[in-house]
Amino acid sequence: METFEQKAVDVFSEIVINKSFVHKAGFGSRAIPTYVREWIISHYLDDSTELTETARQKIAGFVQKYVPDKSQKETIKNQLFEQMEVQFLDNYSVYVNLEKGDRYLNIPFLDESAAFAIPQIIQDNEMLLSSGLWGVGKLYYVPKNDDNPRGQIWMREFRPFQLANMDLEYFRECRKSFTTQEWIDFLISSMGFNYKLYTQRQKILLVCRLIPMVEPRYNLVELAPKGTGKSFVFENMSRYVAVRSGAISPAVLFFNDSRKTPGLITRYDSVVIDEAQKVKADTSGELTALLKSYLEAGRFARGSASSINAEAGLVMLANIDLDQNKRPLNEQVGLFRVFPNFLRETAFIDRFSGLLPGWDLPRISKDTPSKTMGLKGDIFGEILHSLRSDISYRDYVKTNMELQNCDDMRD
Repeated sequence: METFEQKAVDVFSEIVINKSFVHKAGFGSRAIPTYVREWIISHYLDDSTELTETARQKIAGFVQKYVPDKSQKETIKNQLFEQMEVQFLDNYSVYVNLEKGDRYLNIPFLDESAAFAIPQIIQDNEMLLSSGLWGVGKLYYVPKNDDNPRGQIWMREFRPFQLANMDLEYFRECRKSFTTQEWIDFLISSMGFNYKLYTQRQKILLVCRLIPMVEPRYNLVELAPKGTGKSFVFENMSRYVAVRSGAISPAVLFFNDSRKTPGLITRYDSVVIDEAQKVKADTSGELTALLKSYLEAGRFARGSASSINAEAGLVMLANIDLDQNKRPLNEQVGLFRVFPNFLRETAFIDRFSGLLPGWDLPRISKDTPSKTMGLKGDIFGEILHSLRSDISYRDYVKTNMELQNCDDMRD
């Protein structure tokens, strides 16, 4: 064990896990984030430092029973149609439509956004109404009839994966047991990376990916070649982060006026646009205007929503090509040339807080995943979320840092 690992076990005890277990537990290609996988693993571990064959078999049994492959979607829908109850793990969420006077359950695995949950489930699990909640849901089907013109899927029971409460003061006290270098290596391992593969500067760049998760309205751009793991941290570390790629619309990002439901910006700590170089503009220009307004002031208006405030940071990840010296091809003429025209405007780019030079990070390889101890993913995500409300760090920076030759209020 490395020195920081032993310290982590001593001071953090059961909230750390060997990060290599995720790749040994037999999840296969199941599409569930790392923080959920680690919760499942820790639930069945006989010993927090050892993944035994017995534990592995229990995990495999859970996956087989509750984590279906996407190819089984129609089979499960047919089971519901045949009046069978089904249970499976998914990232369930609920949205409220006041105009229709109803609450709808979203079931991603079934591509179903108009299901229902009994009221008690929603009352007991309020996170369903914001960022959603991973858990095992028991579902049944009500066929259409005279009173019910369309068939309905209902959730009868819900077992959320339990998020441990983390005392921020306790976390700070534990931090004092580590040197700065040990803490950086521990953070890198907690993020799922093998700290031994990175230089000190590269480690700092990796840690910078966490800034939008701990700092409200921190807007970040990362440019890097394919295969450098730009989206990995955002997809696997926190339930408070939403990652989207391809087409994005004002309705999805900000406010759906037809449903009267808030968009991702209002429900998550960070919203990540992956492969931003492929984003297409809406012909009306509304998306561009909303982005500019929100990035500048942290609020926006759309349709019947006259003014909405939010604290989510916007992260844009884009692929770039490098020259033979491993420098960006467009470095001299403009790094943002990879962005679509509507995202290249200076008025838009100037509103971002920072540019992460992902081209300085190595490609992901078989040696990249962490093999050492780190904080369990769900715990780490909760800590990052809690740090957002602590203003002492911002006050410290404002008091102790001065930008030379810079009078720009935005900077």
